[in-house]
Amino acid sequence: MSMGNAVSGRSAKRWFVLSALVVLADQLTKLYIVETLVYRQVIEVFPLLDITRLHNTGAAFSLLANMGGWQRWFFIALGIAVALLIAVWLLRLRVPQQRLLAVGLSLILGGAIGNVIDRLVYGHVVDFIHAHYGDMYWPAFNVADSAITIGAVLLVIDTILDAKRNKALAAD
Repeated sequence: MSMGNAVSGRSAKRWFVLSALVVLADQLTKLYIVETLVYRQVIEVFPLLDITRLHNTGAAFSLLANMGGWQRWFFIALGIAVALLIAVWLLRLRVPQQRLLAVGLSLILGGAIGNVIDRLVYGHVVDFIHAHYGDMYWPAFNVADSAITIGAVLLVIDTILDAKRNKALAAD
């Protein structure tokens, strides 16, 4: 996952558009949830999936959620820092050689920005996708969280493929 040679901002534009689409989808779905459901209201979609308006003041799995409020600003700063680092990384990618990496980074960037917007606007992240089996519930999540997760999986796949390519090149 090397940063490679810098490419023009024009080449990276498509990756920023993908990030912007993630932010747009995330914010539109959250706005719909906030305007339609009251806090903790549950709508059963399938026996294993509910739409439930929940608020997360912490990180993933509500980590640090009950820490008195300082975590809001910490996660805003962290999200902005991560977004800036990813934006620079995207500008420096070699395209098309690193397309999978670029898609993964773009998804993570869009998700990070989406959750930062929530923290700035609401003071918490709006979660609403709530999977469960019987009385066992997975932590609720949203479009931004989904994009971050898919992006992280793509980064892992890219790393594995890159290692295989480098091994094959070394063997030649």
